[in-house]
Amino acid sequence: MDPECSKLLPALCAVLADPRQPVADDTCLEKLLDWFKTVTEAGSSVLLLQENPCLVELLFQVLKPQDLSSGVLSFSLRLAGILAAQENCFQYLQQGELLRGLFGESGPLGRAAWTAPTVRSGWIHGLRSMAQHPSALHFLVGCGVLGTIFSLQEDPSLFVASAAGQLLAHILALCMRGQAEEHPGLQASDWPTCAQQIVDHVEESLRSTGSPQVTQALNVLSTTFGHCHSPWTQALWVRLSPLVACLLKKDPVPAAHSLVDLLLSAARSPVLSSDCGLWETLAQTLSHLSCMQAGPLALGVLKLQACPQTLRAQAFGVLLQPLACVLEAAAQAPGLPGLPAGTTGDSAVVDALLSSKSTCVGLLCQTLAHVELLQPMPQRPSPWPQAPLLGAAVAILRFCSGSVAPTSDVGSRLCVILVGCVRVQRAALDFLGTLAQGLGPQELVTQVLAVLLESLKSPDSSPTVLKKAFQATLRWLRSSPQPSGCGDMDPHSQQLLRELLPVLQKRLCSPCWEVRDSGLEFLAQLAGRWGGQAGFRHALLASEVPELAEQLLRDPESYVRASAVNAMGQLASQGLRATPASPEHPGGQQKSLLLDLLHILSADSEGFPRRAVMQVFTEWLRDGHAEVAEDPEQFVARVLQVASQDLDWEVRAQGLELALVFLAQTLGQPASHCPYAVAPPEVAPPGQLAQALQALCRVRLFEFAFRALFDCDRPVAQKSCDLLLFLRARAAPCGSPQEVGSSPNVAAAEAALQRWRAGQQGQPQEDLEPEAVMAVLRSVDLEGLRGALAESSDHVEKSPRSLLQDMLATVGTLVENEADCY
Repeated sequence: MDPECSKLLPALCAVLADPRQPVADDTCLEKLLDWFKTVTEAGSSVLLLQENPCLVELLFQVLKPQDLSSGVLSFSLRLAGILAAQENCFQYLQQGELLRGLFGESGPLGRAAWTAPTVRSGWIHGLRSMAQHPSALHFLVGCGVLGTIFSLQEDPSLFVASAAGQLLAHILALCMRGQAEEHPGLQASDWPTCAQQIVDHVEESLRSTGSPQVTQALNVLSTTFGHCHSPWTQALWVRLSPLVACLLKKDPVPAAHSLVDLLLSAARSPVLSSDCGLWETLAQTLSHLSCMQAGPLALGVLKLQACPQTLRAQAFGVLLQPLACVLEAAAQAPGLPGLPAGTTGDSAVVDALLSSKSTCVGLLCQTLAHVELLQPMPQRPSPWPQAPLLGAAVAILRFCSGSVAPTSDVGSRLCVILVGCVRVQRAALDFLGTLAQGLGPQELVTQVLAVLLESLKSPDSSPTVLKKAFQATLRWLRSSPQPSGCGDMDPHSQQLLRELLPVLQKRLCSPCWEVRDSGLEFLAQLAGRWGGQAGFRHALLASEVPELAEQLLRDPESYVRASAVNAMGQLASQGLRATPASPEHPGGQQKSLLLDLLHILSADSEGFPRRAVMQVFTEWLRDGHAEVAEDPEQFVARVLQVASQDLDWEVRAQGLELALVFLAQTLGQPASHCPYAVAPPEVAPPGQLAQALQALCRVRLFEFAFRALFDCDRPVAQKSCDLLLFLRARAAPCGSPQEVGSSPNVAAAEAALQRWRAGQQGQPQEDLEPEAVMAVLRSVDLEGLRGALAESSDHVEKSPRSLLQDMLATVGTLVENEADCY
């Protein structure tokens, strides 16, 4: 332990032991426990107590009948457990019967403080930390605490009850760690007494008629099988699995969620994977649970790396049953071709779908989410029923929009339940977007595109539904096959695009800003993906979409302005801006977008549009955009001048990214080389370097970078440090400043550097010379600065010493107030 911390501990322990003193909040006590855990893991707990006897004194103070706060009692119990986790320290503390006093009947367990959930939780966590060795196990048995732990499983506090169950599972594993592991064939009747008591308690709880007791027992078993894969767990499963199977005979099945967790936990155990009885129990459970309860189990079975194929088929059928019901209700072809054999609209599932709106919505959303998770998995069922899944998603969306014409009573009732349901629409659109990876029959793909277009056109579609519909449409457009030997879109996609643009045009004029924002995002992605294709270019330029997007640069909502900046950046990069033809614009001259974006960068009151402008400018510079290529130096100088004064650190950081692109281009850096790569960049020839440095000085890049080096926002300083290190690596072989020019006058550069280090703003008194800049660059310890910046910005304030000082400062015992704010 740090000597300074040792000096502060006695005062802190005295404060904690004094009921009259205000106690630090629970957050500070948690941080203190984390620190003690780190200290004990790194060294001897006995030595820690011998060097800091105040800790033992604090624990003895807890034994006295005084009105300590529940937070301090909980802290002391957990601290005792952390210290006693080492067996020699356990013996050291037991010399004075300290642990028995803390965790036995004479301690908090038998006082009024026990009514506080915090104290009960501290007691459990203290025992959990302590239970790491045989001595602790004998102590637990000798103190008779098992009965208390059993009762705490029914605690009104869910946190306490859950912790008690986890502690029982941990104690059971600790009991079996020795004898039973050395003798794998040991019968359950020959297990240690403590283990038998726990198993008997679990057995009794499984036989209980009360659902809470069954839940507690199942949770203990789930934790045990999930964390322990020793051979004895097989004997435990053999003993208790008949009781687990008996739960399926009850109607309804009690604690179904916990039962699913247990069965999946057991199925993942390598010890039990060869147990045929386990797979039979899983199959029975899939048959007995309700469709809502069986869904998570079916998904878990399908995620298993190894399980019987018949069980996988059964699980997939159970998972798809709600979608099969939807297909039947939508009057799809009889027999539902393409679905796995045996997957039909089960009457129980139909009843569940029609029982209430909440049940129907919950079941459909759960099913769509589960199948969506399966789609990209390598172990997904094969063959994958792509066509029926597409049909089900389309049918659900049509039920929600009311555009389906049901021919059955079930279909009519489903339509009433689902019409206008935003939650189901969002889930179905997400699902449909995921299915774009697999395509399908052209007839179905046409239906998919039609229902997406319908969602985008509908005046009843909410902003979130429209956003999901835009995203799904984009994924289907991306997945559409391109005609061979042609870089253009296929005919179906071109037709969709022709119908989409009027819809997009309408959405860009929506009174709802979220809709305008989603439309602009969609436009930017379209332009980025198909901006170079003739069909897309012709359709887009024939519409009013580019002009509307440019108008939204002045939208009252900052998010929309930011999206408009991104969209216009993409359109301008592809040459897709609208060419005005009016008396105000003779000859169709375009207004400079560069000037508009510079105005946003310098004048917009919100950070989002300014950040978007910097990203667009960086891409323009990287790609050689026409307006930038005319005079790159003037462009960079203007942008850096504005960015350097911006109060948003992300704008300044993006300015450094732009500066790095310009630096790499000026130095002739290959575009494929990453400036942040570990491998050193190529060295620039002296002549080229001298010209490059002159250009960098003209755009005042060095002033921007050096000022950013001392920026109060760490990411900005880190980015500047990386940029300067990259430059120095390119110039390093030139050796001395004389090799890039005449003898440098570094006074101006050093003076400016000192002012920036001190936090002063403004330009240097005179322009910095390249030679002076390089001399200063070599004198700055950039590697050391990078190392300092790599540390957490609050590593000092979060140090144990600072924590102790702060806790003492809150009660006024520190002479000099050195409290750190973090």
